[in-house]
Amino acid sequence: MENQVIELAYALDTFYFLVMGAFVMWMAAGFAMLEAGLVRSKSTVEILTKNIALYSIASVMYMLCGYNIMYSGTESTWMPLAFDMLTSADNSAADVIASGGDTYYSGLSDFFFQVVFVATAMSIVSGAVAERMKLWSFLLFAVVMCGFIYPVQGFWKWGGGFLDAAGFADFAGSGVVHLCGATAALAGVILLGARKGRYTAEGKAVAMPGANMPLATLGTFILWLGWFGFNGGSELVVSNVAEANAVALVFVNTNAAAAGGVIAALLTAKALFGKADLSMTLNGALAGLVAITAEPLAPTPGLATIIGAIGGVLVVFSIITFDKLKLDDPVGAMSVHGVVGLWGLIAVVLSNTDASLSSQLYGAVVIFGWTFVTSMIAWGIIKMVVGIRVSEEDEMNGVDIAECGMEAYPEFVRK
Repeated sequence: MENQVIELAYALDTFYFLVMGAFVMWMAAGFAMLEAGLVRSKSTVEILTKNIALYSIASVMYMLCGYNIMYSGTESTWMPLAFDMLTSADNSAADVIASGGDTYYSGLSDFFFQVVFVATAMSIVSGAVAERMKLWSFLLFAVVMCGFIYPVQGFWKWGGGFLDAAGFADFAGSGVVHLCGATAALAGVILLGARKGRYTAEGKAVAMPGANMPLATLGTFILWLGWFGFNGGSELVVSNVAEANAVALVFVNTNAAAAGGVIAALLTAKALFGKADLSMTLNGALAGLVAITAEPLAPTPGLATIIGAIGGVLVVFSIITFDKLKLDDPVGAMSVHGVVGLWGLIAVVLSNTDASLSSQLYGAVVIFGWTFVTSMIAWGIIKMVVGIRVSEEDEMNGVDIAECGMEAYPEFVRK
């Protein structure tokens, strides 16, 4: 009977892990729809191509080396030593039973859950460099990001590295996933430059509205749904009463933070612009989700709402600030995932008594420093070898035709 209980718990936790991973995989569709809605129509096909290609590259690179770098099992706390290909991450039935319940789920379910996280980090980069980056240069960077840059800093926290030993807390990835992705995007944006016509000679930002706000809204709702897997799955176990209750609280807090982010961003936009700005409101939802990701278990639902609301306010001011700095980000990814990712790490100390502000800031600085330097090197090499920006003519005509040879909305194009 005891063995049957262990097997049942193992099966339940494995199934739960796989379903949560599928939720996170669905976030790839959310990013694709959000970005397709917030870029101009002449850049839609290319952004969709980037999103499905980057997910596939992330899946392959994480299988080839990323997973074994991030979870190498090495005694080193600074640099993982295992770079071998993934051969098998599964557990035999005998191992499961012999563990006495300590082996919770299939190793392959863990791999699947982790691989969709690295794809999420890379998706953040996609929107920030949209409308002027060469498709193949972006995909080359995806190889480096998913196979090396992301897994190394992930190892430092989630693989038992020095950040974990230092007490850095990041439940589901406000830093490891979101700040990392936003920092890689920042490095690319700096080297890439702004879209033509985005800023006047005096430095004033010129609006370049997205082509399809219904798509952007759909993408936001898809991401909101996927985030339940992102945060809920990170509890790892659901097969006993305490863990089941913990997962329920994570779901409630995740939803509350997103709602708080929406309301706060909506009110902030109204106060600043006199209008209910939909793009800011959508980013407010995502900001609330990013903010709660570092610690969705410890807060009460009320505190989670406040954490998300502060993220919603921050994202509006951050987008405005990046525009003043002429750092062109068509979808607001650097603000949502970077600035609010940092806030999420800091907010951990409001409810997690085991975390300290110094350890949280230490982790943020390390993740930012590692990702920024390595991304600058990678982007710089790609820029020297093949270039990263399309020609001015191709940008004017649209990267859809230049990079993909087709248009998303051909029936609306004048003959």
